[in-house]
Amino acid sequence: MKYYLIVGEASGDLHASNLMKALKAADKEADFRFFGGDLMSQVGGTCVKHYRDCAFMGVIPVLMNLRTIFANMAMCKKDIKEWQPDALILVDYPGFNLSIARDIHKTTSIPVYYYIAPKIWASREGRIKNIKRDVDAMFSILPFEVGYFKKHNYEINYIGNPCVDAVDAYLRVNKRDDSAFRAANGLGDKPIVALLAGSRKHEIKDNLPQMLEAIAKYPDYRPVIAGAPGIDKELYAPYLQQGAAIVFGDTYRLLQHAHAALVTSGTATLETALFRVPQVVCYSTPAAWLVSKLKHLFLKVKYISLVNLIADREVVRELVAADMTVENITRELGKLLPPDSSERQMMLSGYDHMIDILGAPGASQHAAEKMVQLLTQKK
Repeated sequence: MKYYLIVGEASGDLHASNLMKALKAADKEADFRFFGGDLMSQVGGTCVKHYRDCAFMGVIPVLMNLRTIFANMAMCKKDIKEWQPDALILVDYPGFNLSIARDIHKTTSIPVYYYIAPKIWASREGRIKNIKRDVDAMFSILPFEVGYFKKHNYEINYIGNPCVDAVDAYLRVNKRDDSAFRAANGLGDKPIVALLAGSRKHEIKDNLPQMLEAIAKYPDYRPVIAGAPGIDKELYAPYLQQGAAIVFGDTYRLLQHAHAALVTSGTATLETALFRVPQVVCYSTPAAWLVSKLKHLFLKVKYISLVNLIADREVVRELVAADMTVENITRELGKLLPPDSSERQMMLSGYDHMIDILGAPGASQHAAEKMVQLLTQKK
Protein backbone atom coordinates (compact mmCIF):
# COMPACT_ATOMS: atom_id res chain seq x y z
CA MET A 1 0.00 0.00 0.00
CA LYS A 2 0.96 3.64 -0.47
CA TYR A 3 1.54 5.94 2.52
CA TYR A 4 1.93 9.72 2.41
CA LEU A 5 3.50 11.22 5.57
CA ILE A 6 3.94 14.84 6.71
CA VAL A 7 6.26 16.03 9.48
CA GLY A 8 7.44 19.50 10.43
CA GLU A 9 10.56 19.14 12.58
CA ALA A 10 13.45 16.88 13.62
CA SER A 11 11.53 14.92 16.25
CA GLY A 12 8.78 14.21 13.72
CA ASP A 13 11.39 12.98 11.24
CA LEU A 14 12.71 10.55 13.87
CA HIS A 15 9.32 9.20 14.91
CA ALA A 16 8.02 9.00 11.33
CA SER A 17 11.13 7.14 10.18
CA ASN A 18 10.60 4.53 12.89
CA LEU A 19 6.92 4.25 11.93
CA MET A 20 7.93 3.75 8.29
CA LYS A 21 10.27 0.91 9.28
CA ALA A 22 7.42 -0.71 11.19
CA LEU A 23 5.03 -0.23 8.25
CA LYS A 24 7.53 -1.97 5.97
CA ALA A 25 7.58 -4.90 8.39
CA ALA A 26 3.77 -5.05 8.54
CA ASP A 27 3.23 -4.36 4.82
CA LYS A 28 5.84 -5.82 2.47
CA GLU A 29 4.57 -3.62 -0.39
CA ALA A 30 4.72 -0.37 1.58
CA ASP A 31 5.58 2.62 -0.61
CA PHE A 32 6.27 6.07 0.87
CA ARG A 33 6.05 9.66 -0.25
CA PHE A 34 6.50 12.47 2.25
CA PHE A 35 7.20 15.95 3.45
CA GLY A 36 9.96 14.91 5.83
CA GLY A 37 13.62 14.71 6.63
CA ASP A 38 16.88 12.81 6.27
CA LEU A 39 15.93 9.92 8.57
CA MET A 40 12.77 9.26 6.57
CA SER A 41 14.76 9.38 3.33
CA GLN A 42 17.10 6.72 4.72
CA VAL A 43 14.14 4.36 5.13
CA GLY A 44 13.11 4.87 1.51
CA GLY A 45 10.48 6.50 -0.68
CA THR A 46 10.30 9.98 -2.17
CA CYS A 47 10.93 13.15 -0.18
CA VAL A 48 8.84 15.84 -1.84
CA LYS A 49 9.93 18.62 0.52
CA HIS A 50 12.38 18.75 3.43
CA TYR A 51 10.83 19.87 6.71
CA ARG A 52 13.49 22.55 7.20
CA ASP A 53 12.03 24.38 4.17
CA CYS A 54 8.54 24.33 5.70
CA ALA A 55 8.87 24.86 9.45
CA PHE A 56 8.54 28.43 10.74
CA MET A 57 8.18 28.85 14.49
CA GLY A 58 6.98 31.96 16.32
CA VAL A 59 4.59 34.74 15.34
CA ILE A 60 7.06 36.97 13.46
CA PRO A 61 8.72 34.21 11.36
CA VAL A 62 5.28 32.86 10.43
CA LEU A 63 3.99 36.29 9.39
CA MET A 64 7.13 36.99 7.36
CA ASN A 65 6.82 33.68 5.51
CA LEU A 66 3.07 33.41 4.98
CA ARG A 67 3.43 33.28 1.19
CA THR A 68 5.88 30.36 1.44
CA ILE A 69 3.70 28.54 3.98
CA PHE A 70 0.57 28.82 1.82
CA ALA A 71 2.53 27.77 -1.27
CA ASN A 72 3.82 24.69 0.56
CA MET A 73 0.30 23.81 1.70
CA ALA A 74 -1.08 24.12 -1.82
CA MET A 75 1.77 22.05 -3.23
CA CYS A 76 1.25 19.36 -0.59
CA LYS A 77 -2.52 19.08 -1.15
CA LYS A 78 -2.03 18.84 -4.91
CA ASP A 79 0.70 16.23 -4.58
CA ILE A 80 -1.38 14.02 -2.28
CA LYS A 81 -4.34 14.06 -4.66
CA GLU A 82 -2.17 13.25 -7.66
CA TRP A 83 -0.38 10.36 -5.91
CA GLN A 84 -3.60 8.94 -4.37
CA PRO A 85 -2.12 7.15 -1.34
CA ASP A 86 -3.99 4.47 0.56
CA ALA A 87 -3.51 6.56 3.71
CA LEU A 88 -2.34 10.03 4.71
CA ILE A 89 -0.35 9.97 7.95
CA LEU A 90 0.11 13.29 9.76
CA VAL A 91 2.79 13.56 12.45
CA ASP A 92 2.24 16.33 15.06
CA TYR A 93 2.82 19.80 13.40
CA PRO A 94 -0.88 20.81 13.79
CA GLY A 95 -0.80 24.30 12.24
CA PHE A 96 0.10 22.80 8.87
CA ASN A 97 -1.32 19.30 9.19
CA LEU A 98 -4.85 20.16 10.29
CA SER A 99 -5.21 22.35 7.21
CA ILE A 100 -4.09 19.43 5.03
CA ALA A 101 -6.48 17.08 6.87
CA ARG A 102 -9.44 19.37 6.27
CA ASP A 103 -8.83 19.60 2.53
CA ILE A 104 -8.09 15.90 2.00
CA HIS A 105 -11.11 14.81 4.04
CA LYS A 106 -13.38 17.25 2.21
CA THR A 107 -12.26 16.52 -1.34
CA THR A 108 -11.12 12.86 -1.35
CA SER A 109 -11.87 9.47 0.22
CA ILE A 110 -8.26 9.00 1.42
CA PRO A 111 -8.20 7.95 5.12
CA VAL A 112 -6.51 10.52 7.35
CA TYR A 113 -4.50 9.12 10.26
CA TYR A 114 -2.83 11.30 12.91
CA TYR A 115 0.28 9.94 14.64
CA ILE A 116 1.27 11.94 17.74
CA ALA A 117 -1.86 13.92 18.60
CA PRO A 118 -1.91 17.72 18.58
CA LYS A 119 -1.59 18.92 22.17
CA ILE A 120 -5.00 20.58 22.29
CA TRP A 121 -5.29 19.64 25.96
CA ALA A 122 -2.67 22.33 26.66
CA SER A 123 -4.05 25.09 24.44
CA ARG A 124 -6.33 25.70 21.44
CA GLU A 125 -8.89 23.18 22.63
CA GLY A 126 -11.27 24.39 19.94
CA ARG A 127 -9.32 22.32 17.41
CA ILE A 128 -11.18 19.24 18.66
CA LYS A 129 -14.04 19.92 16.24
CA ASN A 130 -11.62 19.91 13.29
CA ILE A 131 -10.05 16.66 14.47
CA LYS A 132 -13.42 14.93 14.93
CA ARG A 133 -14.49 16.07 11.47
CA ASP A 134 -11.30 15.47 9.49
CA VAL A 135 -9.26 12.71 11.16
CA ASP A 136 -10.33 9.08 10.70
CA ALA A 137 -8.06 7.61 13.37
CA MET A 138 -5.79 9.11 16.03
CA PHE A 139 -2.69 7.35 17.38
CA SER A 140 -1.61 8.80 20.72
CA ILE A 141 1.78 8.52 22.43
CA LEU A 142 0.63 9.98 25.77
CA PRO A 143 -1.61 7.77 27.93
CA PHE A 144 -3.57 10.61 29.55
CA GLU A 145 -4.79 11.73 26.11
CA VAL A 146 -7.14 8.73 25.92
CA GLY A 147 -9.31 10.07 28.72
CA TYR A 148 -9.08 13.62 27.45
CA PHE A 149 -10.35 12.79 23.96
CA LYS A 150 -12.97 10.41 25.37
CA LYS A 151 -14.50 13.36 27.23
CA HIS A 152 -14.95 14.90 23.79
CA ASN A 153 -16.60 11.70 22.47
CA TYR A 154 -13.63 10.85 20.27
CA GLU A 155 -11.99 7.44 20.64
CA ILE A 156 -8.23 7.30 20.08
CA ASN A 157 -5.56 4.58 20.12
CA TYR A 158 -2.78 4.72 22.72
CA ILE A 159 0.08 2.79 21.17
CA GLY A 160 2.91 3.48 23.63
CA ASN A 161 5.56 6.18 23.47
CA PRO A 162 8.29 6.24 20.79
CA CYS A 163 10.74 7.83 23.23
CA VAL A 164 10.56 4.61 25.25
CA ASP A 165 11.42 2.74 22.04
CA ALA A 166 14.29 5.08 21.17
CA VAL A 167 15.91 5.02 24.62
CA ASP A 168 15.43 1.26 24.94
CA ALA A 169 17.01 0.68 21.51
CA TYR A 170 19.93 2.96 22.39
CA LEU A 171 20.65 1.28 25.72
CA ARG A 172 20.51 -2.19 24.16
CA VAL A 173 23.57 -1.47 22.01
CA ASN A 174 25.40 1.29 23.93
CA LYS A 175 26.90 0.27 27.23
CA ARG A 176 28.06 2.99 29.58
CA ASP A 177 31.79 3.69 29.19
CA ASP A 178 32.43 6.77 31.28
CA SER A 179 36.18 7.05 30.71
CA ALA A 180 35.88 6.71 26.91
CA PHE A 181 33.08 9.32 26.73
CA ARG A 182 35.04 11.79 28.87
CA ALA A 183 38.25 11.27 26.92
CA ALA A 184 36.50 11.71 23.56
CA ASN A 185 35.00 15.04 24.65
CA GLY A 186 37.77 16.35 26.93
CA LEU A 187 35.53 16.42 30.01
CA GLY A 188 37.89 15.55 32.84
CA ASP A 189 36.60 13.60 35.82
CA LYS A 190 34.05 15.90 37.50
CA PRO A 191 30.41 14.68 37.66
CA ILE A 192 28.48 15.98 34.65
CA VAL A 193 25.46 18.27 34.72
CA ALA A 194 23.83 18.14 31.28
CA LEU A 195 22.33 21.37 29.93
CA LEU A 196 19.50 20.80 27.44
CA ALA A 197 18.50 24.36 26.65
CA GLY A 198 16.09 23.77 23.76
CA SER A 199 16.30 23.20 20.04
CA ARG A 200 15.52 26.71 18.79
CA LYS A 201 17.73 29.80 18.83
CA HIS A 202 15.45 31.86 21.04
CA GLU A 203 15.15 29.04 23.59
CA ILE A 204 18.92 28.69 23.80
CA LYS A 205 19.44 32.43 24.19
CA ASP A 206 16.68 32.71 26.79
CA ASN A 207 17.62 29.70 28.92
CA LEU A 208 21.29 28.85 28.63
CA PRO A 209 22.81 31.97 30.28
CA GLN A 210 20.84 31.45 33.50
CA MET A 211 21.55 27.73 33.50
CA LEU A 212 25.29 28.41 33.26
CA GLU A 213 25.18 31.07 35.96
CA ALA A 214 23.47 28.62 38.29
CA ILE A 215 25.82 25.69 37.66
CA ALA A 216 28.78 28.01 38.25
CA LYS A 217 27.76 27.94 41.93
CA TYR A 218 28.83 24.29 41.96
CA PRO A 219 32.46 24.25 40.73
CA ASP A 220 32.86 20.56 41.54
CA TYR A 221 30.52 19.70 38.64
CA ARG A 222 31.14 19.93 34.90
CA PRO A 223 28.45 21.66 32.79
CA VAL A 224 28.06 20.04 29.36
CA ILE A 225 25.71 21.53 26.75
CA ALA A 226 23.73 19.27 24.44
CA GLY A 227 24.20 20.96 21.05
CA ALA A 228 20.89 21.07 19.20
CA PRO A 229 20.68 19.71 15.64
CA GLY A 230 20.38 22.40 13.02
CA ILE A 231 21.91 25.09 15.27
CA ASP A 232 25.18 26.68 14.12
CA LYS A 233 28.04 25.92 16.49
CA GLU A 234 28.92 29.61 16.52
CA LEU A 235 25.76 30.34 18.51
CA TYR A 236 27.24 28.40 21.43
CA ALA A 237 30.68 30.03 21.29
CA PRO A 238 30.04 32.68 24.00
CA TYR A 239 28.79 30.03 26.42
CA LEU A 240 31.84 27.83 25.98
CA GLN A 241 33.95 30.73 27.24
CA GLN A 242 32.10 30.39 30.56
CA GLY A 243 33.59 26.98 31.33
CA ALA A 244 31.04 24.75 29.65
CA ALA A 245 31.79 21.94 27.23
CA ILE A 246 29.50 20.95 24.37
CA VAL A 247 28.51 17.65 22.77
CA PHE A 248 26.85 17.73 19.34
CA GLY A 249 24.63 14.98 17.96
CA ASP A 250 25.06 12.73 20.98
CA THR A 251 22.45 13.82 23.52
CA TYR A 252 21.57 10.27 24.55
CA ARG A 253 25.21 9.48 25.32
CA LEU A 254 25.45 12.71 27.31
CA LEU A 255 22.38 11.77 29.34
CA GLN A 256 23.74 8.26 29.83
CA HIS A 257 26.76 9.78 31.61
CA ALA A 258 25.09 12.73 33.38
CA HIS A 259 24.68 13.02 37.14
CA ALA A 260 21.92 15.65 36.86
CA ALA A 261 20.42 17.93 34.21
CA LEU A 262 18.85 21.33 33.59
CA VAL A 263 16.27 20.89 30.85
CA THR A 264 14.05 23.19 28.84
CA SER A 265 10.58 21.68 28.66
CA GLY A 266 9.68 19.44 25.75
CA THR A 267 10.43 15.89 24.72
CA ALA A 268 13.85 16.32 26.36
CA THR A 269 12.27 16.23 29.84
CA LEU A 270 10.80 12.82 29.07
CA GLU A 271 14.03 11.48 27.55
CA THR A 272 15.99 12.71 30.58
CA ALA A 273 13.59 10.85 32.87
CA LEU A 274 13.85 7.65 30.80
CA PHE A 275 17.62 7.80 31.36
CA ARG A 276 16.79 8.30 35.07
CA VAL A 277 18.76 11.54 35.32
CA PRO A 278 17.41 13.90 38.04
CA GLN A 279 16.47 17.22 36.46
CA VAL A 280 15.19 20.74 36.96
CA VAL A 281 12.89 22.00 34.20
CA CYS A 282 13.83 25.56 33.19
CA TYR A 283 11.79 27.64 30.77
CA SER A 284 12.37 31.35 30.45
CA THR A 285 9.92 33.59 28.59
CA PRO A 286 9.85 37.23 27.50
CA ALA A 287 7.70 39.37 29.83
CA ALA A 288 8.08 36.63 32.44
CA TRP A 289 6.08 38.34 35.19
CA LEU A 290 3.14 38.99 32.89
CA VAL A 291 3.21 35.42 31.51
CA SER A 292 3.19 34.01 35.04
CA LYS A 293 0.14 36.13 35.91
CA LEU A 294 -1.81 35.29 32.76
CA LYS A 295 -0.76 31.71 31.95
CA HIS A 296 -4.01 30.31 33.39
CA LEU A 297 -5.83 32.07 30.56
CA PHE A 298 -4.11 30.16 27.75
CA LEU A 299 -2.76 27.01 29.45
CA LYS A 300 -5.32 24.33 30.32
CA VAL A 301 -2.95 22.04 32.25
CA LYS A 302 -1.25 22.10 35.65
CA TYR A 303 2.21 21.26 34.34
CA ILE A 304 4.36 21.92 31.27
CA SER A 305 6.78 18.97 31.46
CA LEU A 306 5.75 15.62 30.02
CA VAL A 307 7.12 13.88 33.10
CA ASN A 308 4.64 15.60 35.42
CA LEU A 309 1.78 15.43 32.91
CA ILE A 310 2.15 11.67 32.52
CA ALA A 311 2.59 11.02 36.25
CA ASP A 312 -0.22 13.51 37.02
CA ARG A 313 1.81 14.93 39.90
CA GLU A 314 4.94 16.98 40.44
CA VAL A 315 7.84 14.60 39.94
CA VAL A 316 10.26 17.25 38.62
CA ARG A 317 10.45 20.87 39.67
CA GLU A 318 9.28 23.28 36.97
CA LEU A 319 10.76 26.78 36.93
CA VAL A 320 8.74 28.67 34.33
CA ALA A 321 8.57 32.38 33.41
CA ALA A 322 8.99 34.46 36.59
CA ASP A 323 9.93 31.37 38.62
CA MET A 324 12.98 30.80 36.46
CA THR A 325 15.69 32.75 38.21
CA VAL A 326 19.33 31.92 38.85
CA GLU A 327 18.58 31.69 42.57
CA ASN A 328 15.76 29.19 42.07
CA ILE A 329 17.76 27.06 39.62
CA THR A 330 20.72 27.03 42.01
CA ARG A 331 18.54 25.97 44.95
CA GLU A 332 16.62 23.23 43.12
CA LEU A 333 19.72 21.82 41.44
CA GLY A 334 21.51 21.76 44.80
CA LYS A 335 18.83 19.44 46.19
CA LEU A 336 19.54 16.87 43.46
CA LEU A 337 23.34 16.80 43.43
CA PRO A 338 24.07 14.80 46.64
CA PRO A 339 23.85 11.12 45.55
CA ASP A 340 21.79 10.11 48.59
CA SER A 341 19.56 13.17 48.97
CA SER A 342 15.89 12.47 49.67
CA GLU A 343 14.86 14.79 46.80
CA ARG A 344 17.00 12.85 44.34
CA GLN A 345 15.65 9.48 45.49
CA MET A 346 12.04 10.72 45.40
CA MET A 347 12.49 11.94 41.82
CA LEU A 348 13.96 8.62 40.70
CA SER A 349 11.03 6.83 42.31
CA GLY A 350 8.67 9.18 40.46
CA TYR A 351 10.44 8.32 37.20
CA ASP A 352 9.81 4.62 37.81
CA HIS A 353 6.10 5.34 38.34
CA MET A 354 5.95 7.36 35.10
CA ILE A 355 7.77 4.63 33.14
CA ASP A 356 5.23 2.06 34.37
CA ILE A 357 2.39 4.26 33.07
CA LEU A 358 4.03 4.63 29.64
CA GLY A 359 4.30 0.88 29.20
CA ALA A 360 6.73 -1.32 27.29
CA PRO A 361 8.53 -0.42 24.04
CA GLY A 362 6.82 -1.05 20.71
CA ALA A 363 4.93 2.18 19.85
CA SER A 364 5.91 2.26 16.17
CA GLN A 365 5.10 -1.42 15.73
CA HIS A 366 1.71 -1.08 17.45
CA ALA A 367 0.79 1.97 15.35
CA ALA A 368 1.86 0.34 12.07
CA GLU A 369 -0.03 -2.88 12.77
CA LYS A 370 -3.19 -0.97 13.69
CA MET A 371 -2.97 1.21 10.56
CA VAL A 372 -2.52 -1.79 8.28
CA GLN A 373 -5.40 -3.54 10.03
CA LEU A 374 -7.71 -0.54 9.49
CA LEU A 375 -6.73 -0.26 5.84
CA THR A 376 -7.18 -3.97 5.22
CA GLN A 377 -10.65 -3.88 6.80
CA LYS A 378 -11.52 -0.86 4.66
CA LYS A 379 -10.69 -2.77 1.49
